Amino acid sequence: MGVLRIILTVIYILICVALVILVLMQEGKTAGLGAISGAAESYWGKNKGRSMEGKLVKITTGLAVGFMVLAIVLNLALF
Repeated sequence: MGVLRIILTVIYILICVALVILVLMQEGKTAGLGAISGAAESYWGKNKGRSMEGKLVKITTGLAVGFMVLAIVLNLALF
């Protein structure tokens, strides 16, 4: 069982590094300024899920869920 714990820990570390990189790649969100400048009604505002920023958000969400699940599994002391 020690080998499985090592493999899960390596995957956990890789997810941590990927999360840091993805969060740093995302644009900063300013509260309310998008609606004032009209950015909410632009092409990129309507199709945000299909843009690169939308993909980064979806990947970040998936990695965050994986991060939390692995954190729980590694702390169960089953290995």
